[in-house]
Amino acid sequence: MHFASDNTSGVPDAILDALRDANAGFAMGYGADRYMDALRDRIRALFEAPEAEVFLVATGSAANALACASYCPPWGVIYCQKLAHIEVDECGAPEFFTAGAKLTHVAGTDGKIDPNALASVLAQSGKGVVHHVQPGMVSLTNLTECGTRYSVAEITALAEIAHSHGLPVHLDGARFANALVAEGCSPAQMTWRAGVDVLCLGGTKNGLMGVEAVVFFDPAKAWEFQLRRKRGGHLPSKHRYLSAQMLAWLENDLWLDLARHANAMAERLEAGLAGHAQIAYPRGGNMIFATWPRAGHDRLQDAGAEYYLWPDHATWDDPDPIGARLVTSWSTTEAHVDRLLTTLASQNALPSGAALG
Repeated sequence: MHFASDNTSGVPDAILDALRDANAGFAMGYGADRYMDALRDRIRALFEAPEAEVFLVATGSAANALACASYCPPWGVIYCQKLAHIEVDECGAPEFFTAGAKLTHVAGTDGKIDPNALASVLAQSGKGVVHHVQPGMVSLTNLTECGTRYSVAEITALAEIAHSHGLPVHLDGARFANALVAEGCSPAQMTWRAGVDVLCLGGTKNGLMGVEAVVFFDPAKAWEFQLRRKRGGHLPSKHRYLSAQMLAWLENDLWLDLARHANAMAERLEAGLAGHAQIAYPRGGNMIFATWPRAGHDRLQDAGAEYYLWPDHATWDDPDPIGARLVTSWSTTEAHVDRLLTTLASQNALPSGAALG
């Protein structure tokens, strides 16, 4: 019962096979390998963006921070929701790699920026006033840190507001595949056609050993990113082991199949929690935030279940109810889900009116 994160899952055989194949013989380093050439063409075709530039790094933090640094100057502002991943889980990496840019929160519910709030914040940004930090860019997270999903229409509305103020849009897509298959749209529709300027395409949470792609739909920033990536220590010499992974991941729509399975297991889990837990946010993909009684939590812990408390400032000694974050992955099975549900369901149901703390 491993529901702490999709980071805890292993790597599909197809990816391991690709790594074994890439391990044979010699290959040029630093991204000059044939796998990277093929991957670049594959991503351009998938996103219907023949001019897009594609670069790989090993971590999501590096992808997000370097992408933001390529657009936002040290005196700039990155506008994001208060629960955005770059705000709550990057240990100041965006501020570090931008050499001092400020993250400013924009209001919104369920982890998503509200368009009216964004318009209001940007209208009062202090642009052109030397005493104020200057508007730099807008960052969206999809899936959000609340497990919700920005629809194509929502991304489009926010991007239109950002662009009307001359600001680029960054999409943190650590769980982009999960959002994409849940939305039922094409990669292009969720990105550049909706107004996204740079995408961090996450593979690690969806089956890869450790690869994230940064996709610039405007190639003008490509050279700067390359320099920042190298200077920041995130250009691997044996690059073929990154590009071979992601190429195999995209072949025959494996990445979408893995995401569909993770989402399906989350749907099964959500349905089974009805009557035994309270769901905190609308499920957008493969993440669920739920509240259940202390007795159920104790039984699950005794049975070896793994999940994170939510909010993250909660402790294991908190009184009823327990708030938990559960994440399914490509390797989650129906048996895993059913065992958690059976263990939770025995004896106690959720008290009436209980809410997430």
